Amino acid sequence: MRLLLVEDEVRLAELLRNGLAEEGFAVDVAHNGRDGLWLAGENRYDAIVLDVLLPLMNGYEVCRRLRDGGDWTPILMLTAKDGEYDEVEALDNGADDYLCKPFSYAVLLARLRALVRRGGRERPAAITVGDLVVDPAGLRCRRGEAEIALTPKEFAVLYALARRAGEVVSKAELLEEAWDFAYDGDPSIVEVYISALRRKIDAPFGRASLVTVRGAGYRLDARETTGRSTPRRAGGTTTGPKRRRR
Repeated sequence: MRLLLVEDEVRLAELLRNGLAEEGFAVDVAHNGRDGLWLAGENRYDAIVLDVLLPLMNGYEVCRRLRDGGDWTPILMLTAKDGEYDEVEALDNGADDYLCKPFSYAVLLARLRALVRRGGRERPAAITVGDLVVDPAGLRCRRGEAEIALTPKEFAVLYALARRAGEVVSKAELLEEAWDFAYDGDPSIVEVYISALRRKIDAPFGRASLVTVRGAGYRLDARETTGRSTPRRAGGTTTGPKRRRR
C-alpha cells in the first residue's frame, strides 16, 4: 500500500516513515502543504496522513482542494491543536479521521488500516456528458463502453471541464482547479493537456467535444462531432466491420 505523509516536523516525519515502512507501506513525504498537494495530484495513494499546521498551505486547505478536485483518497489529519472546533473544521473540509498530537503510534496505525479498508467516505457521482462518463470516485473515464486511460493531471483537467459541461472555462480557472495552487509557470501548459485529452477522448471516437473558445477558454460539449463515429484503436486502425473484397 502506498501512503502520502505531509508533515513539516522533519524528525517526526522520518520516524513515521520508517515505522510505516516496516509495516509494509511505501511512503512518500512532503514537508509543506504545497508540495503535498502536488504529490497527491501526480500520484495515486491508498491514504494520506496530513498535518494541519503546515507552511505554504495549511492542511485544511490542502484537504479542501483535494476534495474539490475530485480526489477522495482517505485522509487522516494530524494536529497539535486539541478542540472540538478543530475536529469539526477538519471533517467539514473533507477529512475522514482526525488525530491529536501527541498520539500513540499504535492508534495511528490502527486508524490508517481502518481507513484503507473502508476506502474513504461516500464517493461523488460520476458525471455524464453525452456518451462520455467521468468518474471522480475511481478516477476513471470511458466513452461508451471503451475505457480511456488518463494521467491524474489529465483527469483533473477533464473533471474541471465536465463539472461545468456546456460552459466556457478559462485557462486561469483550469490552472486553479487542476493544479490546485498558485501556478507561476507558463499558462500554455493547459494547451498541452487539452491536446492530450483530445487525442484520447475525442479523436479515436470521431468526436470534437473539447471546444476552444478563442480568447475565453475551453468548453466540453457533448453535441460536437467530426462526423466520423467509428472508434479507432491506438495507432489509427478502426474497430468497425471491414468491407468485403469483391
